Amino acid sequence: MILAALSLCLGIVLGSGALSATASPAPTPTPTSDFTNTLTIGGVLRDGDNVVEGAEVTVEGASGFSEVATSDDTGRWSVIVPEKAEYTVTIDPETLPDGVELRDPDRDTATVSSSEWQTNSITRSFPLGADTRQTTGFFEQFLQRLAAGLNFGLLIALAAIGITLIFGTTGLNNFAHGEMVTFGAIIAWITAVLLGVNIFVAMLIALVLGGVFGYVQDWLLWKPLRRKGVKLVQAMIVSIGLAIALRYTYLFFIDGSTKTMNVGLSDAIVLGPVRITTGSIVSMVISIVALLAVGLFLTRTRVGKATRAVSDNPSLAAASGIDVDRIIRIVWVLAGALAALAGVMLGLYRQVSWDMGFQVLLLMFAAVTLGGLGSAYGALVGSIVVGLFVELSTLIIPADLKYAAALVVLIVVLLVRPQGILGRKERIG
Repeated sequence: MILAALSLCLGIVLGSGALSATASPAPTPTPTSDFTNTLTIGGVLRDGDNVVEGAEVTVEGASGFSEVATSDDTGRWSVIVPEKAEYTVTIDPETLPDGVELRDPDRDTATVSSSEWQTNSITRSFPLGADTRQTTGFFEQFLQRLAAGLNFGLLIALAAIGITLIFGTTGLNNFAHGEMVTFGAIIAWITAVLLGVNIFVAMLIALVLGGVFGYVQDWLLWKPLRRKGVKLVQAMIVSIGLAIALRYTYLFFIDGSTKTMNVGLSDAIVLGPVRITTGSIVSMVISIVALLAVGLFLTRTRVGKATRAVSDNPSLAAASGIDVDRIIRIVWVLAGALAALAGVMLGLYRQVSWDMGFQVLLLMFAAVTLGGLGSAYGALVGSIVVGLFVELSTLIIPADLKYAAALVVLIVVLLVRPQGILGRKERIG
């Protein structure tokens, strides 16, 4: 009895399950579209800030493919193409709304090459209406480059005067002078950016430490070499070795990345057509003040006059009672301080890097040679000429060639006037 009841219940359950299975239809798979492989060419038509509706754009390709798209109320148009191939896209000027024209009537056709299909969608645009972009004329560009050239020339002059003073008093062409420039920039970056010291205080610290750096160089290296009677060629080779050693020491401690001088002097000031940063203005003002101070030092002080005497004739200056070694030591301190200050200004003008001094070293030597070896005023004039020519030359030649162009000018000037602009003719033999 019990077995019969269980069999009856099991039959009812199985029967109802079978009926429900028969009554329920099999699920229909949802249709899908493979949009990832759809290739389109499209764009947006605008006349200034207004969208252009109703314009017809034709896309034609190989195998007789041709499709016309009409821009919608958002200015968009799009055509689905069958393969990644070359296509010609043409807008019909007759379908443009009244008052809307192609900016260049000859540019009603654009092409799509097969190599452009890096993605599944390519955009083509057709400029419409008047060109509202602001363009800079040649005169405005000239004034902008003129201001940049004057600033750059003053920076070069700060460092170049140190080179010419060292050469005038010792006869040494110091190829490590670029690393003295880098030293000042690194000190300013450490104190102003890493330690948060005010940039003007950082300038004073760099100025003082630059002078100390020049003093230590002469005390430990150049004075002993002078006493041992080392020739100028050997001394010049020593300066090249010192430059390489210092350069890679900087690289070891600050790495090869470019350091940004974020010290709050990057705001732009517009003076007519010239746009210049506050950092550049500060740099120019400080450079002019420092150069005037050097000029007064050389012409109005006893030490300055003694420096000029040693530069003109060291033997006669020594016979006149001038302590030549003391004057040379002062010149090294002054050169180190000016180079460090130039490094700070160059860091504000550009950025700080481990080889920034080496990058402008040849320009400094070009300025000194152009103005006249041993002449501080000649170094100033030569630096201004080099700075202006470097920046103004970019109006005609690519910017990558501007330094080379400055060296070409140096060669030309020396062919015409070998002693430089303010140099003196010397009798040979």
